[in-house]
Amino acid sequence: MTFGVKVAHSLPGRTRFYIPKQLETSHIETWLRSFPGVYSASYNQVTGSLLIYHHITLSLYSLKLFIHKYKHTLKQAACSWKKAIPIIASGTIFLVNWYLQRSSYPSIVKALSYWVSTFTAISTSYDVIKDGVVHVLKAGKGNANTLTAASIFASLYMKNPGSALIITLMSTISELLTDYTSEQTKHYIHSVLKLDVSYAWRVKEKGVEEKVLVEDIQVGDKVVVFTGEKIPVDGIIIEGNGTADEASITGEYMPREVSGGDNVYAGSVLQSGHVTVTVEKVGEDTSLSKIVKLLEEAQDKRAPIQNIADTVAEKMVPVSFGLALLTFFFTRNLNRAMSMLVIDFICGIKLSTATALYASIGRAAKEGAIVKGSDHIEKMSKLNTVILDKTGTITEGTPVVQQVIAAEGFNQEDVIRLAAAAEKNSTHPIADAIMKQAKDWNILIPIRDNNAQVETTVGKGISTWLNGKRVVVGSLRFMNELKVKTTNLLQQMQNDENVIYVAYDQTLVGVVSIFDKIRSGMHRAVNNLRHQGINDIIMLTGDKRTVAREMARRLKLNWYHAEALPDDKAFYVKKYGRTGAVMMVGDGINDAPALAHAHVGVTMGAKRTDIASEASDVIITSDNPEMLSELVGLSKKTMNIIRQNFIATFAINGIAILFGALGIFSPIVGAAIHNAATIGVVINSARILWLGRETNESQILRSA
Repeated sequence: MTFGVKVAHSLPGRTRFYIPKQLETSHIETWLRSFPGVYSASYNQVTGSLLIYHHITLSLYSLKLFIHKYKHTLKQAACSWKKAIPIIASGTIFLVNWYLQRSSYPSIVKALSYWVSTFTAISTSYDVIKDGVVHVLKAGKGNANTLTAASIFASLYMKNPGSALIITLMSTISELLTDYTSEQTKHYIHSVLKLDVSYAWRVKEKGVEEKVLVEDIQVGDKVVVFTGEKIPVDGIIIEGNGTADEASITGEYMPREVSGGDNVYAGSVLQSGHVTVTVEKVGEDTSLSKIVKLLEEAQDKRAPIQNIADTVAEKMVPVSFGLALLTFFFTRNLNRAMSMLVIDFICGIKLSTATALYASIGRAAKEGAIVKGSDHIEKMSKLNTVILDKTGTITEGTPVVQQVIAAEGFNQEDVIRLAAAAEKNSTHPIADAIMKQAKDWNILIPIRDNNAQVETTVGKGISTWLNGKRVVVGSLRFMNELKVKTTNLLQQMQNDENVIYVAYDQTLVGVVSIFDKIRSGMHRAVNNLRHQGINDIIMLTGDKRTVAREMARRLKLNWYHAEALPDDKAFYVKKYGRTGAVMMVGDGINDAPALAHAHVGVTMGAKRTDIASEASDVIITSDNPEMLSELVGLSKKTMNIIRQNFIATFAINGIAILFGALGIFSPIVGAAIHNAATIGVVINSARILWLGRETNESQILRSA
């Protein structure tokens, strides 16, 4: 017996299950027929028998899991209805009781209605009452539910079950709205990011394709993806070409042309063509699964503003009780005293704050930014300084060789040949540029000495051995440290060029200038950040000072720090962090220490490294730098909405308390006003998620 599903008997290709809970016949049969390898399914409601004809290789455990998934779906639907029961019951009984008490029905009917209303008020708010009482017993102080429970019992003591029903009705609605927004955020994340693929076409020996469950795919397998299908795994294309929609992974709305050698990701849609992919990651290891996990964890990370909201809310509990006692002491009017209990500041503050932060995380996810916790939303709203790494962040990170100058006794091909021998296994962007140039010039790359390792000195260069002699590729600083004989070749290069030196056997062979253009949209991103109130925008780079100065001039940055090693970058982040909140934006391994020390660390772009992503607080999956300013704008709007909710909650409830104390309106009206205010501020928070984009140049996150 597994998951309440028992195998009655089984033969190869034919299995009968017993399901004790009665299910809808057509639904369960349709559900099972969608499972790969199932030919037919018939279910008998009376006996609970489910007969399935299937492929002989299909495991019974897989079938059980699939049936359990169906039952879980039904359970979720049932839970949704259960949440609505208190609202339906309270609303219906309130209206019936209100009508009967004001009609000419016999006293026994009115009495019966009164007791039914009392029972309904207690039963529908049982969980609230229980939590309120238990919290007092365990913690020695009240919470929001303690106050709600007290107001319900006070209403019943005054023989006014209608007021108790209204309290239950409207407080349940406000709670449901908060849950709804949280669930909508999760639902959006899953609907956009879910794999939603149950099978894949695996390539067997001799190129034969077989349809198998995604769970059966392993690393190293080859799978074929056809037009219109979702790619089920992370991998590399080895054959074919097509157009892939990767919006769910990278946030880029323009499809990407893919062919042999390109990486593809689970959850992407192959819009045209067909490709064969070698599987690199499956299941929870895929980029898609990691994104979903990060987003789900983000909702559990609390922002400081939430702690403030909870602290304020807790302190208001004894205030509400105190006001009730004072009002009763001075007026001797139980109705007025009860108004102090039914009106509180707690629900509006707590619920609206949580809702706004959930919605903000969901909205960012919708546009391709993974915010790892709601605390980062608050921090981004208070930024003073933004620090940008140059290569791969400010620039495209795909440099090309612009110029090659050979030293005396060597030619241009010698320079590229030796540089390629050292760089051919490197993943650095400069290595890509060198290898591309070698390919364009049809240069045969020499093989390094046996067992020769490539030694990397971060921020300086690399070295290896060829024909018993050392090959060095790197900065002038690196050459000087290794005492390489240099000439005045640098004077022949333009000041704004990035230059690397190539040496062989302690002699300079030549220099290569590398050009990496500024990323599209970076100028607008910098201008928009300034409009968001961020005055200090700094650049960090390992490049030489002349390159950094020219780049800073072009982007009109406040300052730059050149020839910075990873430790230097972390030092500068900590230095600027002493005067205010700092956001650090990078994408590489050498940025990880700086990202970890920033108040908000951001990795950006499809070429970001796993280490940088782990060290960061926000991951922008696209290559659009304007997302930086949009995230800051979203954070500021979120915090503005939270402040609006604080003001509205205190203003409306404060006036309601005053009017209640003066006896201007009854407790039932006070309860209605208080809960209506709570619902209002929750809706105000939820609009971050609901509103569409405004028409704008960048069309990103323009809402709230």
